[in-house]
Amino acid sequence: MYARLLVLFLSLRGLLGQTIPHRGPHPSVPDVEGDLLFLLDSSGSVSYYEFSRVKEFIADLLRPFTFGPHDVQTSVVHISTAPTLEFPFDRYLSSGAVQHAIRGIQQVMGDTNTGKALSFAKEKLFTGEAGARPGVPKVLVWVTDGFSTDDVSRPMQLLKDLGVTVFIVSTGRGNYLELSAAASQPPEKHLHFVDVDDLPIIIKELRDSIADVIQAKRLRATEISSSSFRLVWPQLLTRGTGYYVLEYAPTGEPRRKLTKQLTGDHTTILVVGLVPQTTYEVALVPESNERYIPPQTTRVTTLEEVISPARVLISESKPHSVRVSWLPTPESVASYQVLYGPLPANSVKLLVVDGSQNSTVLENLAANTTYLVTVSAIYKSGKERALSAKACTQEENSKVKHLRFEDLGPSTLKASWDPAEGDVLGYRVRCRRQAGPSNLLSVSPQIHSVLLSNLTAGSTNKVCVKPVYKNLPGKGLCRMVRMQPASQVRSYRHRPRA
Repeated sequence: MYARLLVLFLSLRGLLGQTIPHRGPHPSVPDVEGDLLFLLDSSGSVSYYEFSRVKEFIADLLRPFTFGPHDVQTSVVHISTAPTLEFPFDRYLSSGAVQHAIRGIQQVMGDTNTGKALSFAKEKLFTGEAGARPGVPKVLVWVTDGFSTDDVSRPMQLLKDLGVTVFIVSTGRGNYLELSAAASQPPEKHLHFVDVDDLPIIIKELRDSIADVIQAKRLRATEISSSSFRLVWPQLLTRGTGYYVLEYAPTGEPRRKLTKQLTGDHTTILVVGLVPQTTYEVALVPESNERYIPPQTTRVTTLEEVISPARVLISESKPHSVRVSWLPTPESVASYQVLYGPLPANSVKLLVVDGSQNSTVLENLAANTTYLVTVSAIYKSGKERALSAKACTQEENSKVKHLRFEDLGPSTLKASWDPAEGDVLGYRVRCRRQAGPSNLLSVSPQIHSVLLSNLTAGSTNKVCVKPVYKNLPGKGLCRMVRMQPASQVRSYRHRPRA
């Protein structure tokens, strides 16, 4: 069994045959009505260049929509130390006004407190006070560099429980497991990882997905999985004016029909316990005590059965431990077996994890060593599926120490650091500029300083130095450094050393 589990499965996903869309006149998106909120990372971790590209992306994404009190409304909230409202839903009700407002957005800077911004959206924005409308679909588009300094999972789930559909666009690396859990399901449709310069590639796909959600005044299904889907509909009743009868059954099998009764204030419900790859006929019957309201119907096909593990991720690498995570974790899995051993040796160890868990930490490992890790899902039916990945432990004391800066001119800095311990192959120095694209330098292990030039006066830049070892990079050290403001640059004179 162990020999069979040691087979390495490689899973690759790529973008094939995609091109950047032509920027010209766009056909309008017809028959849509919804409130569309953009959660915009405006913190200091985003450079000026990246922020400007994200603004262009949002403007191009919204260009074909029609705005108005009976069409689409949009709002923007900044993610920073405290959430900042750029404009509410009901302020700009024409395409021209929306485009002008987006072009005028200014970066706030500060910390990346996304959880606070999500709570702000739930309490303040998706209400009549901020121009949100009852009974229309709600969509949240979170544009992020992949990181947050506070918890995102609970406030995001509260928004989704209200029927808000969540799309996430990550322009950084981020954590796939956390972001896929935060996005609406399935993540393949609601989560996009893309470099900031390649944002135009995803515009059409994301716009079409948003349009599917905000089709006007109809019963629709979202968050479709292999065993569930969420139904959302406009507000047709109130608790005091009637109730709903929900009926659903597999197509052609009326005897398997299930019925639920819902109070009149419902506008969404999560339907669970469904059969994979099955088409269901769904009917929502409003029973009003005031007037006749015709039933609403839709047809929903569940996805094929979730196969786990579909992805194995390695993180939190240390000299003697690594974290192994996998996705997804369907209810049909009883347990996971994690088999691991150093390469090229044949010795292996086995760790058994409960089927409800999606990660574990492998401990007591050798430093600076490559391991083959195989995660096997043991299904309740007896089936098994395995997927492997390589994990590399870090070198002992593999950290850069004492990163410091010396001002050499109005636009030039010297970055210096103490050498990391162990068999260092070199260093990678990344300067993430507030104004302009980032740049990456690679230097030999004997060099412990670099010159950073062409930095903008008054800008704040993030500099990171990371040692490189045979198997993987060591732990980097980052610092923020602020250049002299323009007023000081004009009177700057270099003082030679004595």
